[in-house]
Amino acid sequence: MENKYKIIVSYIQDLSIEIPSPETLVTVRNTIPEYKMKVNINSKPLKRKMIEILTTLTYENENKKKDKGIFQIKYATVIDILDLEIKKDELEKIVLCDLQIRIYPELEKKFLTILREAGLPDLKFGKKIDFEGLYKARLN
Repeated sequence: MENKYKIIVSYIQDLSIEIPSPETLVTVRNTIPEYKMKVNINSKPLKRKMIEILTTLTYENENKKKDKGIFQIKYATVIDILDLEIKKDELEKIVLCDLQIRIYPELEKKFLTILREAGLPDLKFGKKIDFEGLYKARLN
């Protein structure tokens, strides 16, 4: 799969950190095990067989209505499709699975660094996102 596409650029497109008050920060720190990572992936074609993929990670506590922090990073990656004969399902796997597996370690490191600097110094994310599993589950 590696020779079917090339990463042109990756960057943080948007970043949102909401900690409205000191009380919220204390609550977030105390309820951090309840926080879950959600991932959303969108793509749009660009000129000259390039595709922009937007990987959005949202780290939030869905159980709490108030005194919760909301943390979100939107990470854009532009890829160039090298294989002109590529099939739609191959392209879909690249966007939703292969590319995500490749960029996720760097994306997670950046997000974790930002959240630690924002007031959650001891933060560690739970289990890793299984992009292969998510992709396969989508096909069923």
